[in-house]
Amino acid sequence: MTAQSNQARNNGPLNNRIEFVYFFDVTRGNPNGDPDMGNMPRMDPMTQRGLVTDVCLKRRVRNYVEIVKEGAAGYDIYVREKAILNNQHKRAYEAKGLTAEKGKLPKQDSDARAVTAWMCETFFDIRSFGAVMTTGVNCGQVRGPVQLTFAQSLEPLQALPVTITRMAVTTEAEAEKQQGDNRTVGEKWIVPYGLYRTHGFISPHLARRSGFSEDDLTLFWQALINMFDHDRSAARGEMAARRLLVFRHDSSLGNAPAHALFDLVGTRKKAENGQPARGFSDYEITLDEERLPTGVTWEALL
Repeated sequence: MTAQSNQARNNGPLNNRIEFVYFFDVTRGNPNGDPDMGNMPRMDPMTQRGLVTDVCLKRRVRNYVEIVKEGAAGYDIYVREKAILNNQHKRAYEAKGLTAEKGKLPKQDSDARAVTAWMCETFFDIRSFGAVMTTGVNCGQVRGPVQLTFAQSLEPLQALPVTITRMAVTTEAEAEKQQGDNRTVGEKWIVPYGLYRTHGFISPHLARRSGFSEDDLTLFWQALINMFDHDRSAARGEMAARRLLVFRHDSSLGNAPAHALFDLVGTRKKAENGQPARGFSDYEITLDEERLPTGVTWEALL
């Protein structure tokens, strides 16, 4: 990264505490399968409400940024498929003209800070979500200013197993064993419809440490709004971002508790006839502006 590109990217420091409420939905798909449960959609076993992990959502943000910022300085992705993390760490030492000692940071504090800072400057997801970079080639730890909760569906969901067949086989021995019937039976899981809600937090104090800027924040909002359009698959054919409500405090410390702001956002099912929801139009999302605390403003980005 050149000094010029770094200056441009960090031109707008983040000075305000921010919380947000994000709604997305899935139609006849599996938003986040659980590998310990045969890839069944994640559920709270006590309430049967669907769950989507924060890691799942961050993965989609990373994928979106990797697409729209491909090759741009300062927007590499640290956690990506088949990435060798120690090789990523070595880049920082090479850039700073240092030699890595296994498992240890450089002895000089200024050098240790330099390799950690280089990782933040280079990788969007490190300066956004943080990272523990102490594997072998040590680049320290970064607490990320952007954090997300697990998403939860508004109502209990019924996960449906769908039986599928495969006509082809993988080997000649398998074909002979089946004696002309090449069909094998499998299973996939879907949720007929689910509207999910998650909460997010952005700390300006941690943002200043990692270099997360207003420009990075704008890109993060764009990712939340558009990421499902670049994540289609047989399991996630119809997922969509539905609402993004953002609360911005006048100060860095904040002017109200986060939970008090989240309580202002309500949801209501329009038809109370006992029928399950099958689309976003079955819900109404509201915000009680009259109870909005002094020193906090809000906007709907979606």
